[in-house]
Amino acid sequence: MSEYVRQKYGEILDRLQEPRMFIQVLAGPRQVGKTTLVRQVLSNIDIPYVSENADFADPTDTDWIRKIWQSARMRMKLEGSKEFVLVIDEIQKLNNWSEAVKREWDDDTRNGLNIKLLLLGSSRLLLKNGLTESLAGRFELIRVGHWSYQEMHDAFGWDVDKYIYYGGYPGPAAIVDNEKRWRRYIKDSLIAPSIEKDVIMTSNIYKPALMKQVFDLGCSYSGELLSLTKIIGQLQDAGNATTVANYINILDECNLLAGLQKYAMDDARKYNSIPKFQVYNNALLTAFKGRSYATDRVDTTAWGRWVESAIGTHLLSQASEYEYEVFYWKERSDEVDFIIKSKQKCIAIEVKSGRRGTNKGLPLFEKTFHPDVCFVVGTNGIDIETFLKSDIGRLV
Repeated sequence: MSEYVRQKYGEILDRLQEPRMFIQVLAGPRQVGKTTLVRQVLSNIDIPYVSENADFADPTDTDWIRKIWQSARMRMKLEGSKEFVLVIDEIQKLNNWSEAVKREWDDDTRNGLNIKLLLLGSSRLLLKNGLTESLAGRFELIRVGHWSYQEMHDAFGWDVDKYIYYGGYPGPAAIVDNEKRWRRYIKDSLIAPSIEKDVIMTSNIYKPALMKQVFDLGCSYSGELLSLTKIIGQLQDAGNATTVANYINILDECNLLAGLQKYAMDDARKYNSIPKFQVYNNALLTAFKGRSYATDRVDTTAWGRWVESAIGTHLLSQASEYEYEVFYWKERSDEVDFIIKSKQKCIAIEVKSGRRGTNKGLPLFEKTFHPDVCFVVGTNGIDIETFLKSDIGRLV
């Protein structure tokens, strides 16, 4: 089978082929294929390039960026090239990387040197910090998120149920039939490095054990509401509501776990609401909470939860792209699973897959808030597979 090419390929190719204007930054969570995507692009451009990986550099070597940049300049001069592409992977591993990049980029700009820069990083949070500190106005961010159902279907032939349960990580797709091995890979090779290297080491986390517990708990409760008080009650390490809420926000920045807020007309009610946990990739829910595919698939209550969480991952995956926010709504026993709020529209979405009986939440929300659109995904509504293949940009 030929290597699968993700949709972002075209965008990256276009950016590298256009005249030099901005630093291009490719950011996203681990194991979603950023390096592979760039390799595919580089193999199909006529511009000479060099690709370096900061993973192999000493993080304290503040001169490393200058040296590889100078090598790129010399190669460009010796070859008589009119333009050149410099790629640096895992840029966030280097201390004070943004200041060094700013210095070299500005030198090339002053000297009229046509070196185009492409940076890759696993932690969007760290990239965001470095970019906003030193490189404001000099970069464009290309977000590469978790794999969608359409991508897993096209690349691996997965059906919708398989995607709902195992999520969108391409690396372990070939071993899902060995659930024990798959679960161990997700925890050891994906989750542990993401938490330990991309979150704890880069975000001034003073209680690493507490952060890990918040993450484990949040993944286990994806699709459910859990007050900060109850969260703290289930944690072994001591922590307060402010600390826990801050940790949830950091996990959200890293595209791992979100704490959705309750939809309300005023911000105070939104920010003080009980969070509804939502993973960015259903593999995280299954790794912590799943019993087995065969067992959970025939348990209507459990499967309904997996379906709702999968719909949530689909909504979160496109939120940054189309500039909308995702909320939930609940009033006593009435609830609406997801509310999409953009500058233009408010959309209410109820997910039905046999988990719940009659729910008056959608008509009550419509009567109270007058959203632009209300609809059901699942039973008596839009087919789940159809929705998971959809482009949310067509709605907002």
